Amino acid sequence: MAVGGRLRYIPAMTRFLDFEGVPNFRDYGGYATACGRGLKGARLYRSGHHNGATEADLEKLAGLGLAVVVDLRRAAEREREPSRRWPGFDAQLIQNDIGDVGRPWEEELQGADPTVEFFRTVSLGWYRRNPFEPRLIDLYSRYFAALAQTDGAVLVHCAAGKDRTGLLCALTHHLAGVHRDDLIEDFLLTNVAAAQATHAARVGALITRHTGRAPSDEALRVAMGVNAEDLQAAFQVMEARCGSLDGYLEGVLGVDAPRREAIAARLLG
Repeated sequence: MAVGGRLRYIPAMTRFLDFEGVPNFRDYGGYATACGRGLKGARLYRSGHHNGATEADLEKLAGLGLAVVVDLRRAAEREREPSRRWPGFDAQLIQNDIGDVGRPWEEELQGADPTVEFFRTVSLGWYRRNPFEPRLIDLYSRYFAALAQTDGAVLVHCAAGKDRTGLLCALTHHLAGVHRDDLIEDFLLTNVAAAQATHAARVGALITRHTGRAPSDEALRVAMGVNAEDLQAAFQVMEARCGSLDGYLEGVLGVDAPRREAIAARLLG
């Protein structure tokens, strides 16, 4: 049902799941869609990395019925902070070791002045570049293929669960027919998670270690958060090269009409 051009959806704060050591864990299903069927809840999850998962977290993860786990991190990130798994883990694991064309975030930080302007520039550059990054194209394509085949729950994550994960979840919402305003609001929920003190302390220490300078509170918020303008920039790049987001999904990620129908059959109510 449309309300002022938007569609009703599950309240934002009920989307977060309470994990002790896994940041930014939330359900990105449960949204109303243009077709009226709506995205199923408890089927689509997103988060940051799982290296800090506690035993209680692992028990909770085991109870989610995860059939697919998509780890969008680079090989070096996975080696540095390996994921903790629960006993009997048997989900399909999607990851790869394809190298990035651009420099990793840690290398971007070396010798940089960690200002608000620096983090905004780096973020915008990432969103303009990475829709056509071969490593992410491979991972995103395999994710959508898995959505078309599995009847279980799917979890997608990267290091912080904000950029690589956020872009993929936004594309999923577009594919499903989630209203653009709701899609963006879901994307921006990462800023709620970024406000957590323990997570901020960890990221601040990482930035200081790589740059030799402590970021200001405002710069740290920008580094940890997301903004709608960056997501819109990524969409504009896709539209410019492929004609539309649907053109990108089909021409670059292989989400053709049969695959769209299979995904809809599994994810829509």
